[in-house]
Amino acid sequence: MVIGKPAPFVRAFVDTVDEAIREQSPSHGMSTMQRAWLAFCVTAVLVTNSMCWARFERASLGTYSLAAWSWMFRHSTIPWDELLGASVRVLLRHYGLTCGSLVIDDTDHKRSKSAKTLAHLYKLRDQESGGYVWGQSLLLLLVVTPTITLPVGFTFYQPAPELSAWYKQEKALKKQGVPPKQRPPQPPPNPHYLTKQALALRLFAHFHAQHPTFRVHCVTADALYGTATFVDSASALFGGVQVISQVRSNQNIRAHKREQHVAD
Repeated sequence: MVIGKPAPFVRAFVDTVDEAIREQSPSHGMSTMQRAWLAFCVTAVLVTNSMCWARFERASLGTYSLAAWSWMFRHSTIPWDELLGASVRVLLRHYGLTCGSLVIDDTDHKRSKSAKTLAHLYKLRDQESGGYVWGQSLLLLLVVTPTITLPVGFTFYQPAPELSAWYKQEKALKKQGVPPKQRPPQPPPNPHYLTKQALALRLFAHFHAQHPTFRVHCVTADALYGTATFVDSASALFGGVQVISQVRSNQNIRAHKREQHVAD
């Protein structure tokens, strides 16, 4: 399929996003050329059903080259940090949405072993084989409403190299039967490599700052995020809303004034 000129509804959407950016930051709007280029990108995603520059180049019949895509992303002054937030505001206004629930989840993406220049690559645990694969871990924040579900935030996770090295050494020493007191202590947290819980809370805070009038009914997450720190912080950020998470196998629950272990 060949990419032609962006459809009028695509150009109208990009223009509305630009207006939303200017409302938030008047000096950060996009130029005419940047809006045209972004409209072409949106059209390419819709036509190819992918986010792949090589496919875009083939579908455009050489109108845009990979070098042009790369240059635009590395050197353009488009306000990338505000682009997603402005797009979400446009859609929330279009559908008249003022409230909903937030869902946080993470997913792993396998990458080729030859991929060395992609950001945030590390060895992932493969659930199917039990071994390890080369890939990226992505946290995704969704807004769920009775009308639509929207992706409203994302970030990459990567463990601290020193923590990964410690886990590897810890596993080997355990296997050798070395007592805990004789094993090296776990390294302190690295502020440059946040945990998934900390990254999720940062996504929540960014969403709240971008959409202060949007009313959050509840927050849901899987068992990984079922810690007291995460639950209390997420609830407080949105005015004490309920935070729903899976119960982990090492937690206790209280039912009818009786506390019992989950596995019981």
